[in-house]
Amino acid sequence: MESIDERKNLLEQWLAAMGKCHSPLQLLPGDASFRRYFRTQTVHQSWIVMDAPPAKEDCRPFIAIANALRQHGLNTPEIIAANTEQGFLLLSDFGDRTYLKSLHSTNADRLYRYALQALSRLQACPSPMDRPLPRFTGEWLQNEWQWHKEWFVKQLLGVTLENKEESLLNECYQTLMHAITAQPYVFMHRDFHSANLMVLPNAVGILDFQDAFIGPVTYDLASLLRDCYIHWPEAQVLQWVSDYKQLLHPQLNAISEAEFIEWFDKMSVQRHLKALFTFARKAIRDQQSQYLQHVPRTLDYLMTVTARYAQLAPLHDFLKTRMIPACEGVLSCVQ
Repeated sequence: MESIDERKNLLEQWLAAMGKCHSPLQLLPGDASFRRYFRTQTVHQSWIVMDAPPAKEDCRPFIAIANALRQHGLNTPEIIAANTEQGFLLLSDFGDRTYLKSLHSTNADRLYRYALQALSRLQACPSPMDRPLPRFTGEWLQNEWQWHKEWFVKQLLGVTLENKEESLLNECYQTLMHAITAQPYVFMHRDFHSANLMVLPNAVGILDFQDAFIGPVTYDLASLLRDCYIHWPEAQVLQWVSDYKQLLHPQLNAISEAEFIEWFDKMSVQRHLKALFTFARKAIRDQQSQYLQHVPRTLDYLMTVTARYAQLAPLHDFLKTRMIPACEGVLSCVQ
């Protein structure tokens, strides 16, 4: 397997052969994957370069989905050149203004309006003909629950579940699964949140879509409005949810707002349980403890939403009596 330095040398050679390497490559902050991103530029133009090691990442889904979304009128990076054997892509540059960096109370309504309009268009996008999207099934949901218990509860917090306790929690999760899989299924970005959205003039740029699925209608909405990286007042969030429902396909008009909010809430709980195991795994397996800073906000979301539903009372009690106290001890050691 090539070293990081060897891959960078190969990348520079590939760019030089196209006349696109006129300055030292600038390494950009990455996501929770094995991909790396660089910026290369001339006096008049800049590009983004993706390095996706073929042994760990496949850049072909990125190409197929980027093209499908662009054809559907969405702003994804244009693919200027590709070397799929080596895992190199040369992309147009959306700049550095992510939603996460740019959002504040005075621009949130405007920026979220662009994001919600883009999401409604994305959800209507057909699956790419050359790379059909997988379906987000109950098996995926069950796997993520097992990973949550293994990585977050057991390995990070050191909490051992008693048999009766685990049985009650499993029943809660079955309630979530039923509410999620009963929803209409659409094109699903899977990571539609503030770190993957770019501020463009009167529009939004969309990144990190290569893991797209066909999945429940509220999945990306929960990622966006109950974002683990940023918090908004609950009344504002529910207003945005209501606004989004008006953008959906007319066939969803028969769904009451109360039922749609319940779908959104229960999807949010599942998303946050999934996020917690991701943060734990990044800290334990990959020695990237910076992700743990988002755990308290994620737990606060879970406490707020689980308190609304009697079926989720065992999960709410477990959060309050076992997870949060254990988490406070773990995080105090990390800080």
